[in-house]
Amino acid sequence: MHRRLIAPGALAASLLLAIPASAADYSPGAPGIGDPYYPAYGNGGYDVSHYDLRLQYQPETDKLEGTATLLARTTQDLSRFNLDFLLDVSEVRVNGTKASFTTSGEHELEITPKNPLPEGTAVTVVVRYSGVPSSKKAYGFTSWHRTPDGGVGANEPEAAWWWFPSNDHPLDKATYDVSVAVPDGSQAISNGTLQSVSSRAGWTRYSWRSNKPQATYLATLAVGKFDLTTGTSESGIPIVNAYSKDLGDNYGAARASIERTGEVADWLSEYFGPYPFNALGGYVPNTDTGYALETQTRPFYSPRQFASGTNVSVVVHELAHQWYGDHVSVTGWKDIWINEGFARYAQWLWSEHEGEGTAQEIADYVYASRASDDPFWTVKPGDPGPENQFHIAVYDRGALALQALRNEIGDEAFFAILKGWPKKYSYGNATVGDFVKYAEEVSGQPLASLFDTWLYQASKPGAPAARAASIAPRAQGELVRPKSWKKIAATNSVHER
Repeated sequence: MHRRLIAPGALAASLLLAIPASAADYSPGAPGIGDPYYPAYGNGGYDVSHYDLRLQYQPETDKLEGTATLLARTTQDLSRFNLDFLLDVSEVRVNGTKASFTTSGEHELEITPKNPLPEGTAVTVVVRYSGVPSSKKAYGFTSWHRTPDGGVGANEPEAAWWWFPSNDHPLDKATYDVSVAVPDGSQAISNGTLQSVSSRAGWTRYSWRSNKPQATYLATLAVGKFDLTTGTSESGIPIVNAYSKDLGDNYGAARASIERTGEVADWLSEYFGPYPFNALGGYVPNTDTGYALETQTRPFYSPRQFASGTNVSVVVHELAHQWYGDHVSVTGWKDIWINEGFARYAQWLWSEHEGEGTAQEIADYVYASRASDDPFWTVKPGDPGPENQFHIAVYDRGALALQALRNEIGDEAFFAILKGWPKKYSYGNATVGDFVKYAEEVSGQPLASLFDTWLYQASKPGAPAARAASIAPRAQGELVRPKSWKKIAATNSVHER
């Protein structure tokens, strides 16, 4: 046995460290994570690492019952903390002990643990709840979509509040286990890999796992009666697709588009690097929404996306987000260009691939087809404001900025950036400023002026700037519409939330 001698001063210091902070030193976590676009979204004081959601859903009544277990760690001495949630809560436990709770604001669940939580403490939060998601609104809207045979949670920038309590902001990404019991004959679709399916007493339980960090708005749940297809991409990623049985005339076009998911993902990996997750797929519930959404590993598509026929371009868009938006997520919602400008540019690259118009031809068309007094040019993709977060300018003008960058630095540096960026910020978050800095590092060129012109000015870049970026300004009579434009434009409703 060895005895270690401790100097008196060191002993005193160690005793001081062992004394817990007084109650006065603890404070509530902020009711928002600090995003200027959405001050009440997310919460301060803790970071979630994992969500375990054990749910039961009845399609006939839209009633959802659940127990959510959150694994988190405090980031301050915490007397109280919030979760973002709308359904009715019956019990909350923190580290096994019952906690008091109340609601406030539009979507805040305030939890006060029996004992305050020191900074750096591992915390297990259990929330038991139930409710009818379609009956709940916040800020006058709902992100829960009732369908004839069930319901769907999918929206951006918020969807979680309607089906699970969370720290609802992309800055707090976590892994997920989602287990859902539904009546026999219905299916439950979520993100990631299907771990198991079991039946008992008229109910079937589907258990899904997302083993890579995932933002809360990218988590999804869909219950209904689906045709499921399974397969494997050429690169070895398992694929699960789901199509509502009552899509009617849109069924064939939806399936003909989404069944190409593996092919498209493998093609995108040539530009963006290896596919970052261990599952692929897509699902089309019978909703009356118009948008699509890049829910991680398994994008949500509305039937309307396929009303005019096959639409592989929208599949390209949502799968591009798996790298730009999901793998690397925004730090704040003002950084939305990192998601949407790149997903749109992927569609331009697909047009090149399909021989239906080069990215350069599409860029020339976008620039020339909108007059300088078109309100389109007043939206700044680099910081569009919450009211314009999904404005078409964030998509088209955002992709135009990328073509300007490509022309400025050349293909070698440009495509090195497209592939290197997801690797640099793998499973994390980044800002538009981070991208500008990275592009300058890779290209070895100063690019602040170029990005300012194409992303931050509330006006159409003039002819000299366009010529400098090799974007061809043309007279209206000289416009040549690329063959792919109709298909690309058909995906514009992806931004109409």
